[in-house]
Amino acid sequence: MCCYCCSSLPFKECCEPFIKGDKKPNSAEQLMRSRFSAYATEQYQYIFDTYTNEKQQGMSVEDLAQSAQGATWFALNVHPSHDTSSTTSASGVDNNSATVEFTAYYFERKSMYQLHETSNFKVEDGRWRYHDGTLHDDCGKIKYGRNLPCVCGSNKKFKQCCATKAR
Repeated sequence: MCCYCCSSLPFKECCEPFIKGDKKPNSAEQLMRSRFSAYATEQYQYIFDTYTNEKQQGMSVEDLAQSAQGATWFALNVHPSHDTSSTTSASGVDNNSATVEFTAYYFERKSMYQLHETSNFKVEDGRWRYHDGTLHDDCGKIKYGRNLPCVCGSNKKFKQCCATKAR
């Protein structure tokens, strides 16, 4: 089975090892992809655990599950990045933070929605963590043609691919 994050890799080789805790993401993008897959598979403990300590305050796993109730996450597009991740460079620039821009697609009550965000990540305790993000103006309910290429990048028509997940 292909990974939920639309990487074209099998789930067991892509995001599942991160969600299970067998590996840790090496970049902000890997963390973002694994968080999307965790939403798609309802692994809210992982999502909670990958927030920065500051953001975890006043939040619970139950809150995350409740906020995602009724949503079926099905496709992710990561936009070309200006990734600043890694470690401090020789010039002294702090590279323990990064931004990742993405568009995530989901169904709710048989309608299609998109979430377009630029997310901010930080390295905390030696691990990449999600801190916060800025939503773009095109978030919300969208209409997408059934005969258009699927948003997941499968090269199939939408009606023959991810549209079937709305049923």
